[in-house]
Amino acid sequence: MTGDRQPTRHVVVMGVSGVGKTTVARRISELTGLRFAEADEFHPAANVAQMRAGIPLDDAARWPWLRDLAAWMAARHAEGVSTVLACSALKRSYRDVLRQGPPDVEFLHLDGAAELIRERLDRRAGHYMPASLLDSQRATLEQLDPDESGVVLEVVAPPDELAATAVDRLGLPLRAAVAGR
Repeated sequence: MTGDRQPTRHVVVMGVSGVGKTTVARRISELTGLRFAEADEFHPAANVAQMRAGIPLDDAARWPWLRDLAAWMAARHAEGVSTVLACSALKRSYRDVLRQGPPDVEFLHLDGAAELIRERLDRRAGHYMPASLLDSQRATLEQLDPDESGVVLEVVAPPDELAATAVDRLGLPLRAAVAGR
């Protein structure tokens, strides 16, 4: 890293399906200029087919996907580019793999009541993740440990408010165009 390059920031917006990870991560990207990526787009076709069929992925199917995500963040870090990634990151062990990418990864855990999330999933169109997998995701979810860098936000607030709160709580710099408003 050259002396004039700003340190990169890497934020993973995590949580079960239906909490608004993609919407909030995209908004964080718009506010800050962090490069956005949707982890679902990194899944191989076999994983997508399995989830579409309502079958939860096992860890063997997740490890290569998580390593690809870590490598993507590491490559952006090497380019001097900060990132925001929408990724379930449900288990500590999954987050540990993501932390093997760039030097520092922070997490924004979007959390909420099962009823609210199920209602959102039932209204969502065009996504391969069926609402029937919510219970298995909630059972798999491991909360952030005290030694994991990140914040937890309840998803009752609108996405724009969640993104603004996340930017503030994580201390992310705003884009010049946004800061000047």
